[in-house]
Amino acid sequence: MALQHGVTGLSVPFFFTTFLAGIFDFVSVSWTFVLAPLGFVVGVAYGVGYYYRFEYGITPDTFDVRSGVLSRRSREIPYRRIQNVDIAQGVVQRLLGLAVVSIETAGGGETEATLSFVSESEAKRLQERIRRRTAELKDRRRTADASGDSETDDRASTIADSPDSTAERPPKPDDEPTPTPRRRQLFALEPTELFLYAFTSFQPAAVAGVLFVGFLVMDPDSGGGMIQRFEILALLPLLYGAVITYLLSVAYTFVTYYGFQLGRVGEDFVYERGLIQRYSGSIPAEKVQSVTVTDNPAQRLFGYAGLWIETAGYGPEGDGGSQSAVPLAERERVRTFTENLTGVESPQFNGPSPVARRRYLVRYSLIAAGVVAVAAAVSLVIGFERWYLAAVVFAAVPPAAHLRYAHLGYFVGEDHLVIRRGFWRRRTTVVPYYRIQTVSTRRSIFQRRLGLASLVVDTASSRTFSRATPTIHDVDLEDARDVHGTGRKRLQSALRDRSRANDTGLSVDFT
Repeated sequence: MALQHGVTGLSVPFFFTTFLAGIFDFVSVSWTFVLAPLGFVVGVAYGVGYYYRFEYGITPDTFDVRSGVLSRRSREIPYRRIQNVDIAQGVVQRLLGLAVVSIETAGGGETEATLSFVSESEAKRLQERIRRRTAELKDRRRTADASGDSETDDRASTIADSPDSTAERPPKPDDEPTPTPRRRQLFALEPTELFLYAFTSFQPAAVAGVLFVGFLVMDPDSGGGMIQRFEILALLPLLYGAVITYLLSVAYTFVTYYGFQLGRVGEDFVYERGLIQRYSGSIPAEKVQSVTVTDNPAQRLFGYAGLWIETAGYGPEGDGGSQSAVPLAERERVRTFTENLTGVESPQFNGPSPVARRRYLVRYSLIAAGVVAVAAAVSLVIGFERWYLAAVVFAAVPPAAHLRYAHLGYFVGEDHLVIRRGFWRRRTTVVPYYRIQTVSTRRSIFQRRLGLASLVVDTASSRTFSRATPTIHDVDLEDARDVHGTGRKRLQSALRDRSRANDTGLSVDFT
């Protein structure tokens, strides 16, 4: 802890002094030799103080954390709000036997509490104890529901949230022997599936990696500043850049999903993955909002697909609420997983309105016209005479419009709404009616002209740039209104049925 904060304290005055010396004449780079060691000492002192001022503990109803050097912060995290207890280990941490424990709640995408330097055994102990406490709280609620004593259940929830809950119920000793649920293996990513997944998927982070390496190899003393840097980047062979980006994506996917395993402990899904940095976490079944089957053209060619689970508010590595349950498996196996997990019947998809195909033809034609216009404008600058060759993009308009149209669909089931969209990354999302937050009908000015509408189905899961809200695109207005009304009615019915049955709505033994 002291070393980490010391390095931060050393680097801050170094970069600030270097930056200010290039702007103001009275600032000298030689100040770094005084300020950097001073910053290192201050950082080490802060790290030591943070270590001695950090405390955590497990109580019967909450996980408590107290931290802060200059300002103190105390947090009591109720077990019923805890969604994930994740363990992450980098290369150095694994060599030293350390781990980072992150405690996440359903309240948002940020980590509620982080224990940065604990032993590997202590991290596993905390993960197991918190999971056990959460299961005990669920059992108390089920007992209260089974007895029909709603007042007892409400009172238990109130006690769980109160700071002095130990006064109402004698605390259970932390070391009291309690049967630990056995872990059951549900899925393991085979080596052939891992290699196929790595070579048939693309990670956007690889693009940032290539650009970063490109800037590193530039000569800062070559003159011309940032403009010359971008000119050099523009001259890099596009083919070489594409190959390097693809290989980086393959390597990133391989090390991220190496050794992927999915299991079940109680009513939680638990997973492990990673080669360089090892992750271990859980996915509570009751927090699952929707399930999505994904594939791309290459994976469809080989007959494979993946299964992702959307949870409320949190996902590892800042990926919204999306977590991989099955990175890649045979398509028929993934279909069986999905049906067993959600109970959804085999969908018979309805497509968008035939008028939508004409709309996509016009849309992609306008995009192609824009590409030709840009090529003509660039030719005025660089003197390229054959700019009209860019018109070849019009040949891609009809197949692009057809593929867009053909891969859209929706299915209104008894208990689930299934939405399919996308060609390059096709996503088939199964949304239980009881998880629907809002259903909204949206119509652009062009859709109103054509009598079309889009239906947006929103759940409590987080949206990211790459994973938008499930949407039924470009259906007839009357069909959109019918789906809207049906979804509203079946939502109320599903809520009543689940309330009577006290059902989580998912099968944790989905394999």
